[in-house]
Amino acid sequence: MRYFVMNYENFKPQVMRHSLLPFLLIISLISISCTQKQTSVESPGGVNTIEFLLQDGTPYYTVHHSNTPVVSASRLGFELQEMPGLTNQFEIESTEVSSFDETWTQVWGEKAEVRNHYNELAINLREIEEPNRILTIRFRAFDDGIGFRYEFPEQPNLQEFNIMDELTEFNMIGDHESWWIAAYQWNRYEYLVKNTALAEVDTVVTPFTMKTDNGLHLALHEAALVDYSTMNIEHTGNNQLKANLIPWHDDVLVRASTPFNTPWRTLQIGEKAGDLVESYLVLNLNEPNKIEDTSWIEPAKYVGIWWEMHLDKSTWGPGPTHGATTENAKRYIDFAAEHGFDHVLVEGWNPGWDGDWFADGVVFDFTEPLDDFDLEGVAQYALDNGVRLMGHHETSASVEHYEGQMEQAFQLYEDLGVRAVKTGYVGHGQEIFWTDELGNKNYEWHHGQHMVRHHQEVVELAADHKISLNVHEGVKDTGLRRTWPNLMTREVARGQEYNAWGGGDDVWDGPGNPPNHVTILPYQRSLSGPFDYTPGIVDLFFDEYRPDNRVNHTLAKELALYVTIYSPLHMAADLPENYEERPDALQFIKDVPVDWYDTKVLNGEIGKYITTIRKDRNSEDWYLGSITDEEPREFTFTLDFLNEGESYTAQIYRDSDDADWETNPYGFVVEEMEVTSETEFTVSLAPGGGQAVRFMHVSE
Repeated sequence: MRYFVMNYENFKPQVMRHSLLPFLLIISLISISCTQKQTSVESPGGVNTIEFLLQDGTPYYTVHHSNTPVVSASRLGFELQEMPGLTNQFEIESTEVSSFDETWTQVWGEKAEVRNHYNELAINLREIEEPNRILTIRFRAFDDGIGFRYEFPEQPNLQEFNIMDELTEFNMIGDHESWWIAAYQWNRYEYLVKNTALAEVDTVVTPFTMKTDNGLHLALHEAALVDYSTMNIEHTGNNQLKANLIPWHDDVLVRASTPFNTPWRTLQIGEKAGDLVESYLVLNLNEPNKIEDTSWIEPAKYVGIWWEMHLDKSTWGPGPTHGATTENAKRYIDFAAEHGFDHVLVEGWNPGWDGDWFADGVVFDFTEPLDDFDLEGVAQYALDNGVRLMGHHETSASVEHYEGQMEQAFQLYEDLGVRAVKTGYVGHGQEIFWTDELGNKNYEWHHGQHMVRHHQEVVELAADHKISLNVHEGVKDTGLRRTWPNLMTREVARGQEYNAWGGGDDVWDGPGNPPNHVTILPYQRSLSGPFDYTPGIVDLFFDEYRPDNRVNHTLAKELALYVTIYSPLHMAADLPENYEERPDALQFIKDVPVDWYDTKVLNGEIGKYITTIRKDRNSEDWYLGSITDEEPREFTFTLDFLNEGESYTAQIYRDSDDADWETNPYGFVVEEMEVTSETEFTVSLAPGGGQAVRFMHVSE
């Protein structure tokens, strides 16, 4: 905005000697400037700029990064059911500008102190003609990207309404390289990530990551998804992208009543791939923590009765090889107590696993154990040994059935001293159902508004019972962990279990996950939030149980995943007996924290490699994880992130010189060296390999 300043002391005598025309012109300019409505906003560092446009009453916006266009004129608005859409015939009633700068402390996270610094522009629109409805579009410009949302204020001419289409566009400047997973698939988000040009993209889930020809890295997502439908991204042609919301069973996208806000639509922007990983924009667009006492929310590592079922060593259901027995659970608890793990997960403890529970999920009981599992006794045995039982609720996507037992189930766990529960929603993409007042079953998608409401109910109920959540097959993360820090981690992606029994697809023709899968995740899935990938498999071949499957990594790479993939609840996923055979590998898993003071990405390219360093929140130690795809790589870094003038012992877990994910995945070396902040440190990665390092601070 331009401002005109007058100096009346010098101006007055001159006015009397000259025509009044210049004076009137200046007054006119002052009047125009005072009524001019600001329609653009820059980020605090002047890096990113959002401009709002109103063309023939239709709202649009653009985004520039350092004067380079990123998003060309993109439409905004809504189509509504049985009433005129909020699409055009608007005028700008007023605008509001503000700045905000705070540093807030995460209860747990990748970084203890997060700066939330943005400039904001709110555009208040009113329809020119009746019914004269009001719509506010609020933009926030950060140095690491932008966000905007729609706000429907309370008003007499818009009360209850149904959204039939959100017209939001993200029109890209070029045919960017893209990393994506298709939307509306039966197995939800659990697919390998495709890497193509934007022209080959159809409708995809978010985060949706792109790289421009000039090296700019972009990620589309959303923040603060509450009481709304999940947003996909639809390619409508010519590099033009549009919001695509998951519908209800009757094709309504969102049911709403004023006052009402949508989630934030987010675009993270980075000069390099690691900038996306270091961005906290999505978190910053969420509301502050609503849980007053967070002392019971504790980052932790866990083991459990889980991997052995995926290997077919044991079964979820009762029978001669049932995994969740009292005896087996106590064996895991003894292992956890000896090695310092915090929780023991037990899956298959309750009735309902018999038969085809995947197809008909109205079977599970969430309060009664099977005969061979002493729930109360196991929970107490864990407490007596300084460990906690981690609860498990597999709903098989029968949400209505689960909701009828949730209160009693969480109360039971609270009474037993359980502080974390893993929930599951295994089922086809559109298998959630609820019964209306006429007794009709209405089938919904996993990620529509119905399920967003359900998951919000679960997290708030869990908080009431001092229980943290690890959600599998749920709704994608949108930063709600800031508001509800007991929502600690999620799956919502293709994780480790696919290495036990999964096959390839049109991305990969081998068993399990390809070696580059985990080199994509930090720049795609993990941009949404913590990922319960379940790393740490040290027995990489399963000849006894599943001879056709394996983990397509080296042993050192499995250790590095504890640093490159973030989760405040990290699992040591392998069997106790396998860890006991590889104590060196187990040592790093025991040592590596899950709560961090700081996180930085030293280098990386999407789908090729990443090197991440993290500082322990409770000591001066730093940890490094570096992983690669099928290609061997070598990097040299100056350790200038260490405290200047102080000594550290680098405990190094690396690939041996002859290691290779295909021919010698167990090639593994553990060694130590003394380092300082001036040390030139070399990381050597075998094909499909990795390296994990603990930089242990040496006390004076």
